[in-house]
Amino acid sequence: MNFKMKILKMKSNIISPLRSAILILLMAVSFSSYSQTVETLKQKYDKQEVYITMRDGIRLFTSIYTPKNKSVAHPVLLNRTPYNIEPGGPESFNFFMQLYNRYTDDEYIMVFQDVRGKYMSEGEFEDIRPVISEKKSNKDIDETTDTWDTVDWLINNIRNNNGNVGIFGISYPGFYSTMGIINAHPAVKAVSPQAPVTAWFLGDDFHHNGAFFLLDCFSFYYSNGQKHRAPTRTGYPSFKWPVPDSYEFFLSLGADKNISPEYLGDSVNFWNDAFAHPDYDDFWKARNPLPFLKNVTPAVMTVGGWFDAEDLYGALHTYAAIEKQNSPSVKNFLVMGPWSHGQWAFGKGNNLGNIYWGMDANKKFISQEKKFFDFYLKGEGKSEIAEATIFVTGSNEWRSFDSWPPKNVVEKTLYFQPAGVISFSVPVIKESFDEYLSDPMKPVPYTESVHIHRTAEYMTDDQRFAARRPDVMVYKTDILQEDITLTGPLTADLFVSTTGTDADYIVKLIDVLPPDTQSDLSTNVKVPLGGYQMLVRGEVFRGKYRNSFEKPEPFIPGNITEVKYALPDVAHTFKKGHRIMIQIQNSWFPLVDRNPQKFVDIYKCSESDFQKATQRIYHDTNNSSCIKVTVLQ
Repeated sequence: MNFKMKILKMKSNIISPLRSAILILLMAVSFSSYSQTVETLKQKYDKQEVYITMRDGIRLFTSIYTPKNKSVAHPVLLNRTPYNIEPGGPESFNFFMQLYNRYTDDEYIMVFQDVRGKYMSEGEFEDIRPVISEKKSNKDIDETTDTWDTVDWLINNIRNNNGNVGIFGISYPGFYSTMGIINAHPAVKAVSPQAPVTAWFLGDDFHHNGAFFLLDCFSFYYSNGQKHRAPTRTGYPSFKWPVPDSYEFFLSLGADKNISPEYLGDSVNFWNDAFAHPDYDDFWKARNPLPFLKNVTPAVMTVGGWFDAEDLYGALHTYAAIEKQNSPSVKNFLVMGPWSHGQWAFGKGNNLGNIYWGMDANKKFISQEKKFFDFYLKGEGKSEIAEATIFVTGSNEWRSFDSWPPKNVVEKTLYFQPAGVISFSVPVIKESFDEYLSDPMKPVPYTESVHIHRTAEYMTDDQRFAARRPDVMVYKTDILQEDITLTGPLTADLFVSTTGTDADYIVKLIDVLPPDTQSDLSTNVKVPLGGYQMLVRGEVFRGKYRNSFEKPEPFIPGNITEVKYALPDVAHTFKKGHRIMIQIQNSWFPLVDRNPQKFVDIYKCSESDFQKATQRIYHDTNNSSCIKVTVLQ
């Protein structure tokens, strides 16, 4: 969600709950160069601010930038957002006009819109507004109808447009891009959902596998969840943290139910709505757009980052849903790079934290995106885009595939073994397990550093700090004798027991660098790389949902129980001389809220419900805990 709090005022009053977004923006462009570019843009573009009336009479605030060159017809690029399109006023050009200079240089018509119920637009805002599948009157509106009505107005009212519209956006604007695919207007020829918000219970932003992502949600909704004050160009201030350590702050608050009365109140509607729906009920199902991605007519290029802490799920599952639910003739592309949330849009993509890729990975994406829109909106170039353009980390190379996941793979299984070993061999011991104590009052932190806001870099962080805790189980291979590349899904298949009645399980896939690894002197690596434990993939699963997200079930204390779940896909090469490591733990705080290890409604429970629990991970012939992987051939 750090991308979502973009810029509320370009030269003053920059407000963001997650500072990393602002740092990326400032690296991308200085304010002085922004001013110079605006002057250049004003010589090339005209701007108008209009209200477009929707079918139910509500008017949406829209800014339109049209090239002064009237000798040719131009395509339209549309970005719909809840994050304030024109904070600087009617005489100002917004930040994105400079950011997307590859399109302004080529004289695209650029259109930006505040969605219903946000900033200068009228109406009531609804988070991830559900699609209404059967519309009976003009009062049955959703984001698909607002997109249709907007596109129809643009095509009929903007002079010198060529009749072709593209839609794109990152994060929440990625969700609105997805809405432009569903029942698309005939003029919409190309859509690029990028890190699209998709399923807020299953894997994006709010929850992963039913586990509540506390740190992001609190920061985001303190600022973005307040009731609408239309019309306005001013956002809400970010939270003023009383201490500089989010771990200490949330631990001191106690149970989840204490947060809203203390800091949010009744005004933050969606936070309270989420707490009223702890399981995957109709409230959440209605807010999942994936089932509606059928009969797709535009070309689609979905974009995501392998280290996107917020919407990796959305990128992978949006592509997969279109692929599964449509004919092979639908043009459906996937681009996955070595990026954090939205990193491909700003500055350079040379690294994430201490891990460098040996190139600026953003250059490939910018070229790919431009080719996509040029071909489908202008008829220029050739349709040479690969089905899947994938950056493989570890080997640090861009590769093209005919499908995702790739077909030329073999499924293998990494089995846990005694003495902290994993291997491709089936365990031969009849009874074997690791036992440890999990205490929710001393949860495992998600990062070694002390921060207020969630870092983007935690997705590649060194995990040695966690490996040294007694409540984190560590398993690793021997030193690899050859490269091994994992592409596609991972499945954790754990056989566990607990003395409690609920538990979270966090599984982390880690690349252990050789002890003699040295950092390049040209990089800004902050820790010794010798023995660095690079997080490649980590995911949490709330154990009570092991059989059903709709109907949670308690664990029977002491009973061996299978917990099986999918982790997001990877594309990573473990190089010769490295090791593959798996870490397993039961807390990831305050990234994820604490499981009291008691079968209760976690949103309503009290501190007295929190209890220590003895956890076991089994690795024997009858209970073979493992990680299923797909190895590229």
